[in-house]
Amino acid sequence: MDPKAVNDEALGKNSESGGSIKDSGVLADAQLLWRELREQGHDRFRLVALETQRAGMSLVAMIMAGVMTALLLIGAWFGLLAVAVLMLIDHGVVASNDILLAIACNLLLALVLCGVIRRKSRYLQFPSTLRSLRPMPQGQGKKEKS
Repeated sequence: MDPKAVNDEALGKNSESGGSIKDSGVLADAQLLWRELREQGHDRFRLVALETQRAGMSLVAMIMAGVMTALLLIGAWFGLLAVAVLMLIDHGVVASNDILLAIACNLLLALVLCGVIRRKSRYLQFPSTLRSLRPMPQGQGKKEKS
């Protein structure tokens, strides 16, 4: 409902019953303020809910990437052990180069997954919610009222 209509309606009722015009305007303003505060609170809770959902999905992605990284690092370690054994047995056979290439690929993929973890971790801090809860600077509030 339009604030002016609410104010006019309150004025009309109070003038008939002999009430003060000033009191009815204050009542309408208080009701309007209460409605705006409720709507703003609802919007903030919705934002928190959405960011909680995004943080949960980011956490799941980070855990999956961490498990995959751990498996790749274990594979790289076993690869290094295999290379060491083959070098001792063969003294420079080409097969050891193939194993080193596989280890390098595992390590590169582990590095990429660590980057995914780092990128996803910033969503765990609720950046939009924190930004919305900060008070507006003094100068910005005056510009919006004009």
